[in-house]
Amino acid sequence: MPMKYNSNFDVDSILNTLRTINEKYTEGSPEDEAIRVAAVALFYVRENKKLEDYREFFRKFYTPAAEYVTVSQTFATREEADAWLASATPRDGELVRIAGQGFQVIPQRGGQGFRFLQTPLPDELAKKRPNDPEKK
Repeated sequence: MPMKYNSNFDVDSILNTLRTINEKYTEGSPEDEAIRVAAVALFYVRENKKLEDYREFFRKFYTPAAEYVTVSQTFATREEADAWLASATPRDGELVRIAGQGFQVIPQRGGQGFRFLQTPLPDELAKKRPNDPEKK
């Protein structure tokens, strides 16, 4: 499972950690240069009042795409889902869960109304990969 990082990190704490790590390397070494560049980048972001923008970028960078998948409706049965589809105003591409399975709302072939297209959701796909090394 991918590690989740704290996007609300304390910049000063990170800079202190970088300084401590950097003390182990010779000045001018590739490691020294990399750590200095990273530290100055954090200073730059903070000084230019872009820290919140960076935190959002950082969060998105380390958040698996699957976590962005949003199911708009959940139905216990297909009958409930069909009733909703007929009486509500679904959006093209909307994702729903019906009896534990994912479906996408798509236009009817004739162009009038909508129908469901079975579309596995990320949690369903994860269950189908028993040989995934991350699951062991």
